[in-house]
Amino acid sequence: MTVSFFLKRSQDRRKAIRDAIIYGLSIIAVYVALALIITLIFGANALNALSTNAFVNILFFLILVAFALSFFGVFEITLPSRWSTGTDRKSADAAGLGGIFFMALTLTIVSFSCTGPIIGFLLVDAASTGSILAPTVGMLGFSVAMAIPFTLFAMFPGWLQSMPKSGGWMDRVKVTLGVIELAFSLKFLSVADMAYGKGILTRDIFILLWILMALFLGIYLIRKRSGKVGLVAGIVSLAFAAWLVPGLWGAPLKAISAFTPPMSTQIFGHNDQTVEPQFTDYSDAIIASEMSGKPILLDFTGYGCVNCRKMEASVWTDPRVADKIRNDYILTSLYVDDKTELSKKWNVNENGTRVKIRTVGDKWSLLQRRKFGANAQPFYVIIDSKGRLIKGPYTFDPDPDHFLDFIR
Repeated sequence: MTVSFFLKRSQDRRKAIRDAIIYGLSIIAVYVALALIITLIFGANALNALSTNAFVNILFFLILVAFALSFFGVFEITLPSRWSTGTDRKSADAAGLGGIFFMALTLTIVSFSCTGPIIGFLLVDAASTGSILAPTVGMLGFSVAMAIPFTLFAMFPGWLQSMPKSGGWMDRVKVTLGVIELAFSLKFLSVADMAYGKGILTRDIFILLWILMALFLGIYLIRKRSGKVGLVAGIVSLAFAAWLVPGLWGAPLKAISAFTPPMSTQIFGHNDQTVEPQFTDYSDAIIASEMSGKPILLDFTGYGCVNCRKMEASVWTDPRVADKIRNDYILTSLYVDDKTELSKKWNVNENGTRVKIRTVGDKWSLLQRRKFGANAQPFYVIIDSKGRLIKGPYTFDPDPDHFLDFIR
């Protein structure tokens, strides 16, 4: 469709190349516009709230499972055919740049059955970071990669003959992507599980499920005799499964620490280097500080906070940092997405809006906003027994030396 469109438009080589470049930029514009719309609708604060909302994380889990099933061939995700028909007709009728743009829009709609699960995964993962730029930056990267081959085929139609034909290799690619999406879906289920304090999906069970998925994928790719690339991918998958095994007994597995539940949920093993908070309640920490004379290292965190897990695995396991925290501070972690219901609920006025404080997480989030003027995690401050700020804040920076300077 791309080649025939551009062959019909012009016999002028220079104009054809120009149109092909505009076509590629139009593809990028369509995808980035989608990310910008989502960002503008929700905004930074809402995205941060989404990242810590248990119901939203369950929804994300179900969405990714649906995407995985789509890759496994259980069903196909498609947009209404009248959309692609309508944009295709407009691309044929429109002259100049308008026709090229509608051609790019047609490509986006027609290819949705293949790209939909990837786009959805990208936007779900970006939204879960709570960053206003993440969806746009992520979609920019995806759209550039998507646009380059189509732009080149529009410039050089003869290259189309060298394209690999779809077949068994495509099925293997889809199964691989399906397993990957299924593995990442567990991260969102884990967030909801921890937020409600169920303790079902512990760190070792999470890692065990990843091991089983990696073993399945490795055996599948090797048994399918999918050539050298498939063989290498299968071996890598099996090696990854073997690398995960020590995590069942408490190995930190820093490379994937952002996705696994915290070490505190580990059942079968424990890492001695891990620093655990002494308190998860602000008032208890204040009392302990008055009695011991030690300052409080206040950690505003969240069960769904990816960067919090990175800090705990990469920074807090550093022996120098761990010793300093254990000896000189009262480490207190306040989870802003803790869904434990408060015995007494109350309303507060924020910027002219009445906000209901229902859960423990609501209380800690309010404390962070009111006392320190921030709403993102991780967020570290050092306070004294009167709650007065001594030092901070320190936000996400996974360099142990920098954090050590902060707590010194």
